[in-house]
Amino acid sequence: MRVNLTKKDLINSVYMQIGFSKNISENILDDIMNIIIENLKKNKKIKISKFGTFSVRGKKSRIGRNPKTKEEKIISDRKVILFKPSKEFKSYINSIKDD
Repeated sequence: MRVNLTKKDLINSVYMQIGFSKNISENILDDIMNIIIENLKKNKKIKISKFGTFSVRGKKSRIGRNPKTKEEKIISDRKVILFKPSKEFKSYINSIKDD
């Protein structure tokens, strides 16, 4: 079963663990997300120690096909965000026992 972690869940987690009000917890989370986004725009790469690296990569335009109709369309060039987990993060995830 897939469970989504929402922004509200993160805010509640900060609220419960640190004890700040939910409003302050939301502001902290928003600030962290904005810092990550702004640095990705400027530097194209962010490394968070013991977590992983976010980077921006450009993709060239290409021809794509609709599998049902076989209609061809040009997919425009765009930027995509990549995430590469750190060795510590990978080993932690692999050490977790599934229920």
